[in-house]
Amino acid sequence: MTKLSVPDMSCGHCKASVEAALAPLATHVSVDLATRQVTVEGGDPARQISALAAIGFPAQILP
Repeated sequence: MTKLSVPDMSCGHCKASVEAALAPLATHVSVDLATRQVTVEGGDPARQISALAAIGFPAQILP
């Protein structure tokens, strides 16, 4: 499981875009708009971060 900080998420549309970008790269994606964090199960975190950057949502792995 990987936790990502995605500080530019702010609305339901952002959430949907992030989920759509990560869905093919993970087995499960959970977005928390309140904390602006995404929990991802499965897949390669580097590819997930690249996918988010490609749609305008820079992300960082949280410890």
